[in-house]
Amino acid sequence: MKTSHLFFLAGVGALITVGHAGSSSAQSVNPQKPLSQPSSELQSPNLGKFLAAANAPEEFSPQTMPLPSYLQQTQPTSSPNNSPNNSNVAPATLPKSPAPKSGTPLPPSQDQPTQSQPNLSTPSVQPATPGTLQERKSLLTEEQRKAPAPELLNPHANPLLFPTKTEEVKLAGAQPITLNQALELAERNNRDIQVSKLELERSKAALRQAQASLFPTLELQGTFTRSENASTEISQRSQRIAFDRLSPAEKFFQQAPDPGDDQPVTSLNTQIQLNYDIYTSGRRPAQIRAAERQVRTAELALEQSQEKIQFDVASAYYDLQDAEEQVRINQAAVENAQQSLSDSQKLLRAGLGTSFDVLRSQVQLANNQQQLTNSQANWTIRRRQLAQLLSLPEFAEILAADPVEKAGEWKLSLEESIIAAYKNRAELETQLVQREISEAQRKAALATLGPTLSVQADYNLLKVFEQPVPGFSDGYSLSAVARWSLFDGGSARAQAKQQEINKQIAETRFAQTRNVVRFEVEQAYANLQANAASIETTTLAVTQAERALYLARIRFREGVGTQTDVINAQTDLTRAQGNRLSAIIGYNRSLAQLRRAISNIARE
Repeated sequence: MKTSHLFFLAGVGALITVGHAGSSSAQSVNPQKPLSQPSSELQSPNLGKFLAAANAPEEFSPQTMPLPSYLQQTQPTSSPNNSPNNSNVAPATLPKSPAPKSGTPLPPSQDQPTQSQPNLSTPSVQPATPGTLQERKSLLTEEQRKAPAPELLNPHANPLLFPTKTEEVKLAGAQPITLNQALELAERNNRDIQVSKLELERSKAALRQAQASLFPTLELQGTFTRSENASTEISQRSQRIAFDRLSPAEKFFQQAPDPGDDQPVTSLNTQIQLNYDIYTSGRRPAQIRAAERQVRTAELALEQSQEKIQFDVASAYYDLQDAEEQVRINQAAVENAQQSLSDSQKLLRAGLGTSFDVLRSQVQLANNQQQLTNSQANWTIRRRQLAQLLSLPEFAEILAADPVEKAGEWKLSLEESIIAAYKNRAELETQLVQREISEAQRKAALATLGPTLSVQADYNLLKVFEQPVPGFSDGYSLSAVARWSLFDGGSARAQAKQQEINKQIAETRFAQTRNVVRFEVEQAYANLQANAASIETTTLAVTQAERALYLARIRFREGVGTQTDVINAQTDLTRAQGNRLSAIIGYNRSLAQLRRAISNIARE
């Protein structure tokens, strides 16, 4: 009786069934013909989908395939050690994968059932591991996505506070946040923005100082004095000595010195003084003008800082998404490698495989696990990088809640984008303002050579307590002072020359910045167009690579393919998924870079 071998394998838990009906070997499957369906009592649901996909390529869809176990995650739960404010925060633990099994499994003995399967474990996935796009959408509800950033992510109000205990720097949990919430936290907490705001306040105070010269100054001074003149005392002593040396007849004709003339003198003097510069040859308005433009420079510096931080936060957020997706892709690669290893081991035990295929599968699994480990470390680094930009508390941990998808469409042409950048970029206006500051300072320097006119008024009250005059004596003075510096050694003109050169430097930097702005727009625009085209291509490539992998596995199980075909298909799928991820992330980065290159563009 003719013998045929019919076998199938669906997933890790499927059984291998070998039937004997004759003496011929396993039938070969013609790759040009549709794969035959096994009998109903042997057919598994998964294998049926695989064969249906092979027979109906035009109806193939990745959504119809069973999801691997690591994609079926639960939402993050709170850690028991978290505080009440962190009740909705999940611990940020990384997924771990088992080490590849070493050695070559031996074929089963004659008394060992061929149905016994190797028990291959899948990577354990913790609550904070990255999942599919749909899962990360479910991390936050629609209301939570539109809500402001959680208050627990705000740092302590005291910037000088630093932890002294290990418990204070231990990460307590993982809080999912959207890109808009990250931008809100950066605007509120980023230290660079706070420094720029303080510098703006300092410039405003300097302007108020310059404007104070528009008003007169009024001073009040009071002096209480008690004095005794040493020279007067010496003179009085000399007079007494000379009087004592006179004869009685001479003393009769001279008046004796007054012994009380050397008494101390006590007085109170109060003075009020008014000063005002009537004319300064243009120095005062030039200084005020320079201070006003310094305020504008600080405002533009704050705008540049805000735009830069928004771009840095968006880039860091996309890097975090990229790292999460790389972990997910490498997890999928490990799952695929484990599946291939399981297939090779089962075929070896069934007598239809080779030890070489098993060894190649183990090597592929080890390589994929190494890539997974590296991607997990990079994921941790990207989370902490974003936390540093947002100035989060020491205990806070975050996850990216937004799915990896196109962040929006750019509706302006390249030429319109360039013109918009010329109008909006703060860097260009900064050079124009710096030019005005140099011009004002040049005028202020030359004004020191011109004449100045100022007035001064004094009023004083004086009381000498040793004098018998009752009350206070008063007096006043009015004066007008004109000054003109005839020669200063050339100092003023040298200062004016310096400011003239600074003015030329600002003009040159304006032209340089204009060229840089144009290049940044052109570069971002070109990258945006290239990544937009790559998204469609890579999406199709992922679908084709997924189908090729499943077909390669079917061919390998049916005996018409090799383990090399499966490994190559796994590599192609991993590369295609990475290319699609790079295209989407690259598109979003280019869009953020284009918004930064133009500035003052509202986010959609």
